[in-house]
Amino acid sequence: MTAAHTLAPASDRHAHVTESAFKFFHELRVRWAEVDRQAVVFNGHYLTYFDIGITEYWRAIGYPYPDALLAAGVDTFVVKATIEYHAPAYYDDMLDVLVRVGRLGRTSMQFLVEIRRAAEHLVSGELIYVTADPQTRKSSPVPDFLREAISRYETTPPIAK
Repeated sequence: MTAAHTLAPASDRHAHVTESAFKFFHELRVRWAEVDRQAVVFNGHYLTYFDIGITEYWRAIGYPYPDALLAAGVDTFVVKATIEYHAPAYYDDMLDVLVRVGRLGRTSMQFLVEIRRAAEHLVSGELIYVTADPQTRKSSPVPDFLREAISRYETTPPIAK
């Protein structure tokens, strides 16, 4: 096991969260099936990590996806995903998926995501979600209850547009 793979105490591993604009993080461990022939996490798995983080973010603000949103007559759909790779993750690494809403538009939300191994910044991402009617899949305004829940939760309030 290399130094990058040793586990620091949880308080040390998460110190970077308190020093950033990200209030929310979700911990996950890299599984064997997520590592490719180059012995690093296969690039496509990072979108799965983003999705896990965003799903847990919804739960943290009190609206578990999809049930809470569907019960309110709204759903969300990804229309853009961007990933920037800074350093690789390896099998058995403990990763933090940091998530925040950076912008709230009339019908869309910008999620900003970082993946870190302790304080080391491995991956950055941006996902744009559009809120929509679940039946017609036509865009609809971000509901006030979501705007309020996100604004209450975030350490750094999202930009409203």
